[in-house]
Amino acid sequence: MVKTNRITSILMAGCACAALSACGADDIASPGEGTIVLPAPTPTPTPGTPTPTPGVVTPAANCPSIAGSDQLTDLGTISNGTSTWRNCGFPARFNSSTAIAKVAGVIYSMPGRVDVGTDQGAASTNTAVTLSIDPGVVIFAGTGNTFLAVNRGNKINAVGTASQPIIFTSRENVLGTATDQSSGQWGGVVLLGRAKITDCLAPAAAAGTTACERDTEGASNALYGGANDADSSGRMSYVQIRYSGFVLSGSSELQGLTPSGVGTGTQLDHIQVHNSSDDGIEIFGGSVHPRYLVLTGNEDDNLDTDVGFRGTVQYLLSVQREGNNIGDSFLETDSNGGSASNNGEDVLPRQYLKVANFTAINRSTTGSNGSAMLLRGGADLTLVNGLIVSPTQTCLRIDSATTVRDADTALQDAGKPRYISVSMQCLPATPYKGNNGVTAAVVQSIFEAGPNSTISYTPSLTSLFINGATETARPATDPKTIDAAFTTTNYVGAVKDSNDTWYAGWTCNSVTASFGSASGNCTAIPTT
Repeated sequence: MVKTNRITSILMAGCACAALSACGADDIASPGEGTIVLPAPTPTPTPGTPTPTPGVVTPAANCPSIAGSDQLTDLGTISNGTSTWRNCGFPARFNSSTAIAKVAGVIYSMPGRVDVGTDQGAASTNTAVTLSIDPGVVIFAGTGNTFLAVNRGNKINAVGTASQPIIFTSRENVLGTATDQSSGQWGGVVLLGRAKITDCLAPAAAAGTTACERDTEGASNALYGGANDADSSGRMSYVQIRYSGFVLSGSSELQGLTPSGVGTGTQLDHIQVHNSSDDGIEIFGGSVHPRYLVLTGNEDDNLDTDVGFRGTVQYLLSVQREGNNIGDSFLETDSNGGSASNNGEDVLPRQYLKVANFTAINRSTTGSNGSAMLLRGGADLTLVNGLIVSPTQTCLRIDSATTVRDADTALQDAGKPRYISVSMQCLPATPYKGNNGVTAAVVQSIFEAGPNSTISYTPSLTSLFINGATETARPATDPKTIDAAFTTTNYVGAVKDSNDTWYAGWTCNSVTASFGSASGNCTAIPTT
């Protein structure tokens, strides 16, 4: 969740880019030698037809037509000084199902908030509109309150490939002015579902029912919540979300990706969120099971879960930004008590987050949570097969006595948090913290009760996040014995070894982390 002491930092970081109205590895060709022979081209180009320059985009003559009554708007061209694209603007709302195709010389843009369908309501069961996006499509957003909202009862089908990811990014990124320290240049992607949540807008509404709904972090009429934990908001696979995060109001910000009340019918995998000015991903309620997440350079928490989320996450790589001491926790797991009957710490559904096969590289010492992981309120947590590298910061902080009490079936309380086959490198002086009735000694005893878990971990990771000899020697636990939604693994961490390359190609590289030569740079827009 957003931290108010960061808002000032975000504004200060963005002042250098005020004139732009924004806040916020490899291959060099060598010339040959000897006699130059210029053979006749085969076939000979038609006179007047220019020969394309490799790596340079020339704009399409016009925008493509799409299905439905809501057409694209030709907004002219946009250029970074080398490549130029035809800028095809999305409508403010897609009222019928359509597909966005990858077309040479075309880039797509969101001029403001863009809705997929209209809200079908918490009790609905239909699918009204599906927005499909082809592999390799690039969509950029103007600065400010610009985000994609997939409303309840509608779907997104954004499915890229390992070599052709779909990219959501900022106008500055297209213009070539975004840097490895840029952030907060647009809103992000918001998925709005009909699964169970708590903390209802209506004070008397019963949590986990169709009467319980919420608005999105201060957004106007971006409602989510219902009673269908199997609900589907569609699929997002092989997707990058760059330079997002926007202050909506007060202490409310949009993240890179915000699944809200999203059910198990939704598929989220192979998603990178890079340099969000708030959280990388914040999940509000629901029961989705994300897989293969890469969260890099985000300025608040990399994964934040709230309001009754009950789901699993597997294969998670979290890396805080290099160089600027930016970022808060790797995990923030919340269920804070409120004064209404539907938002207390024991309101059902009780949040229960389970994470397997994760590697977290924490570099910041200035986050307001003061720890790599914060667990608080009436939330349950199980971590299995994990690596935490946080040598200059507390690893684990637990707030609230309701978080550490024994199991209670009537309250869906799974009991004390569990850390199974988790290895941590922490600030030696204060590896654990506790608050609100929980002492550091209690936190320590809970962690040390976990089988195969240790705080005496000295990393041997290669290329920042790939398991080395030390990690390979650590005993692992089959995550499937923890939750049937997990797949079986026999190693700790997110990346087993140098042969395990699930992260390569569809991600982007930055000063924060490099994912190899198959991945492009986050500051660049693909030209093929």
